[in-house]
Amino acid sequence: MDPANDPAVAAEQARARLHEEIERVRSGVEEMLTEQDDNAALRQELQEMKQYVKKRIRKSEKRTEKRLSKLESRIDQVEADRQHAEWRLHTNTEQMLDGLLREIRAIADLLTRSR
Repeated sequence: MDPANDPAVAAEQARARLHEEIERVRSGVEEMLTEQDDNAALRQELQEMKQYVKKRIRKSEKRTEKRLSKLESRIDQVEADRQHAEWRLHTNTEQMLDGLLREIRAIADLLTRSR
């Protein structure tokens, strides 16, 4: 599979961007807290934001893992179907060739008897 189209790579990149954004917001909020050290409401809001972000990340990771699992299952099924089709193709070809060989032998037997 092309790495540019790989869902796992895309999920990892999205996760990295999300973490970068979280860090950017966190550093901004912490900078504000430093300026307003005694503001407990901001600290509480920061804590709530951290919990919210953690919750969202967990949900996002679970959804991503579920999607990847479904894709992996589908890939496994397609591979199994391909192997079965390949087996059928070889089996049918072998049976066809065996039938042709029997017919050629029968024709050869008829030609040798008629001499």
